[in-house]
Amino acid sequence: MKYFSQDTIEKIRRGYYTAVYFNRSKEILLGEGNLKKVTMQIFQKKEGSILAGIAEVRELLKEATGYFDPPSSRLNRDSGEAKWVDKSNELEVSALRDGDRLSAWETVMHIKGPYAYFAHLESIYLGILARRTSVSTNTRKCVEAASGKSSDSEGKPIIFFADRFDYFLNQKGDGFAAKIGGASAVCTQAMTVWSGRDAVGTIPHALIAVYGGDTVKTAELFHKYYPEESLIALVDFNNDCLSESLSVARKLGEKLWAVRLDTAAELTDKSLENKKLKGVTAELVRTVREALDKEGFSKVKIIVSGGFYPEKIAEFSKEKVPADGYGVGSGLIHGENDFTADVVEVEGEKIAKAGREFKPNYKLKILQL
Repeated sequence: MKYFSQDTIEKIRRGYYTAVYFNRSKEILLGEGNLKKVTMQIFQKKEGSILAGIAEVRELLKEATGYFDPPSSRLNRDSGEAKWVDKSNELEVSALRDGDRLSAWETVMHIKGPYAYFAHLESIYLGILARRTSVSTNTRKCVEAASGKSSDSEGKPIIFFADRFDYFLNQKGDGFAAKIGGASAVCTQAMTVWSGRDAVGTIPHALIAVYGGDTVKTAELFHKYYPEESLIALVDFNNDCLSESLSVARKLGEKLWAVRLDTAAELTDKSLENKKLKGVTAELVRTVREALDKEGFSKVKIIVSGGFYPEKIAEFSKEKVPADGYGVGSGLIHGENDFTADVVEVEGEKIAKAGREFKPNYKLKILQL
């Protein structure tokens, strides 16, 4: 897998994405000829996090460990005279694997070698691990909630619908992290690049609006143009999931794979007006399921989306709500999972800031750079 373009690697080597004090530390060490070997220890503080980003960090260290020569060119970031001196072979890196479940404060990686060669990478590898682990952890929480227990066993699928909730250039890595976390599908082509799976999706409200709010017509057109795709009809446009689901099923029959309920959190579906239950509720799912089954459409699945987080998914699982899958968006990317790096050894001698210390982890495996 290739995670970084050559242009990105060049910018990383020149410290373009790095906090300036790391770049300055590198220049001081190189200027003084200080090539002391350190052990950099990386950890995070949250219990049960699902690690992701290790493969990316491996490539980062392989491609961007070293320095520019001649020395005068290092301070001139635009100099065309600089020649990159690769020093990745002087690092010894050991780490846990993508997908490992972490304990709080557990060491996830040791980087050993002259700090002068990789000081400029600290911002980047910590950011990679933080972003990827946050997404994979959020995804795993939803997957486990959908399975009804805290395990890696397969439950009802989680579809990664987080494209619209964050900056679009995050999608490649987010798609990979979602896969590590156990997502069954992603929704953009970019998300598939590192995850090795096809993008899936339903019908947007906008397309239904263009066809005058006619859900059935829109579903027919989707099948006409994409006959090989599983047809999932979005049925809440007119705030009547029950009637729309039945109408689509009656018209399309075996062509219909699923209906998707996405009722806004501030609305009550027409079929539940007497109960005043807002959004996609357990009662709404049961009402649609019973109606479909009664008319012989038991094979039509029900996908739910809109405001689903691990807590709500777990509640649905506990109550045995007959939802067949969950489309989750912002709940998979919100929150944080910070990582910290500390020098804990210099030339084999233990040394670290107050409150930190060298912590061996015998689960770490050597990474070949």
